[in-house]
Amino acid sequence: MKQSWNAYATEQLEIEPLAEGVLSGKTYAAKDVFDIAGHISGAGNPDWLRTHDEADKHASVINRLLRNGATLKGTTITDELMYSINGENAHYGTPVNPKAFGRIPGGSSSGSAVAVSAGLANFAIGTDTGGSIRVPSAYCGIYGIRPTHGAVDTKGLIPLAPSFDTVGWMARDAQTLLQVGSVLLDEQGSSKETFTRMVFAEDVWALTDEHTYTASSQYFPMLHDLAQRHVQAIIAPNGLREWVNAFRIIQGIEIWREHREWILREQPAFGPGIAERFAWASTLREEDSGTAFTIRDEARALMDGWLGEDTVLVVPTVPAIAPLLGLSGSEVEQRRAQTLEMSCLAGLAGLPQVTVPIAGELGCPIGLSFIAGRSQDMRLLKWVADHVSTRIKPLS
Repeated sequence: MKQSWNAYATEQLEIEPLAEGVLSGKTYAAKDVFDIAGHISGAGNPDWLRTHDEADKHASVINRLLRNGATLKGTTITDELMYSINGENAHYGTPVNPKAFGRIPGGSSSGSAVAVSAGLANFAIGTDTGGSIRVPSAYCGIYGIRPTHGAVDTKGLIPLAPSFDTVGWMARDAQTLLQVGSVLLDEQGSSKETFTRMVFAEDVWALTDEHTYTASSQYFPMLHDLAQRHVQAIIAPNGLREWVNAFRIIQGIEIWREHREWILREQPAFGPGIAERFAWASTLREEDSGTAFTIRDEARALMDGWLGEDTVLVVPTVPAIAPLLGLSGSEVEQRRAQTLEMSCLAGLAGLPQVTVPIAGELGCPIGLSFIAGRSQDMRLLKWVADHVSTRIKPLS
């Protein structure tokens, strides 16, 4: 019996490339949040699908990929309005994690990650606001990038929190990730191929469980060989919780600003967890949240100071292997909070982060991540492809 992965929202949708290019012969899947001419993007919610019209033209990123030879295979399931990192959708079901059966795929770009991991497409695009490319990439055992904020055009994207929203992509190998980057980041270029300094973020590594730290640390000696200088450091001097709280508040303010009118008018049915998050976001007031914006400014300055143009920060992508499906309660919220603490570094500072798949507990995937300085995306992608991926043990 053929395995059903439940990755696609519209698998019957296929669009041929508009021209030959770097990506000729490759197929891709797109998270169900991008404008596609003649199609309604559903954002993971039936009420959104019901109350919106077909797009009259492709989103900028869709158009660019088609003009560089890639074939669009369909749109993929997402968490409702992208407001989750678990990948479980109460309306359309949860995509099946090909590398960790019985465990969540991670969200909100869950369908995109599963489509790539299951071999249904060569690569996939999604969005990353608070970790929605990086987390599902780690849980599903694939490569993924959240680019520098603003590096890839978001025109034609359903927004979540615009000052954090990025268009990211995923692939089963680092060379494909780099190829897609050469199309979407064509304005970037760097003559330098390596980073001379490497910083290991002690406060972020402290959030992992014992199995994840052990599995990751076996690669530390190899990483040491890739840089001339190595530093162990506490990145957030007042604690990562301060950073993630600032991130959540600013994100919530922007989310409610973007979707308040539609929610109040349509009274949409949201699944568990999603409804509560929107209700919480509705209570936030920008005039009462000045401290959060100050903390973001400070975090950005600190991260820019640490990284500059010649340093790469080494962090775990997730605290542990993917949680089991259908969990609820305090354990799930604790994992979500820890995961957001990890992912808020690049998110809050608007920096590029690439996650590399490695094997964790029980053979399930986890991710080893690298964050570089602003607009160092192509350099980071090439460094990972040429120097890191070749030294990583393939997942079984």
